[in-house]
Amino acid sequence: MKRILLLAVAFVVTIAGPFAFAEVITAEQAAQHVGEIQTVRGVVASATYAFGTKGRPTFLNLDKPYPGAIFTILIWGSDREKFPVQPDKAFRGKTVRVTGKITVYRGTPEIVVHDPAQIVVEIQSDPNPR
Repeated sequence: MKRILLLAVAFVVTIAGPFAFAEVITAEQAAQHVGEIQTVRGVVASATYAFGTKGRPTFLNLDKPYPGAIFTILIWGSDREKFPVQPDKAFRGKTVRVTGKITVYRGTPEIVVHDPAQIVVEIQSDPNPR
C-alpha cells in the first residue's frame, strides 16, 4: 500500500512539475526570488498589448502601473494566441496568481508566461451577499 502511495505522489510531482508546490509571494517580494520558480500574487494595475512592437508582447503589471511597475507578467504574441480572451482586457484590475521562473528585465522582476494555465484569477467573494 505504501508503495502505491509513493508511486502516486511521484506521478503527481512529475505531471504537475514545479508548479504544484510553489509558494505564493507578493509582487514586491519577487525581487528576492529571482531565478526561482514561484507563484506571485497581485492586482493587475496596468495592461498593455504592444502589437506594433517586435514580438507583439502583452505586459501585465502587478500592484503598480507602468512606468513604476514592480513586477511584470510578459506574454509574447505567439503565446497570446493561446488565451481564449485577450489577456490585456481579461486580467486588468483583477487579482491574479502567476507561476513560473522569475527573471529580471531592465531592473524589474518578471515571469514570462507561455501557457494560460500559469495565470489564475482569484475569485473575489461578494461583500454584500443577498
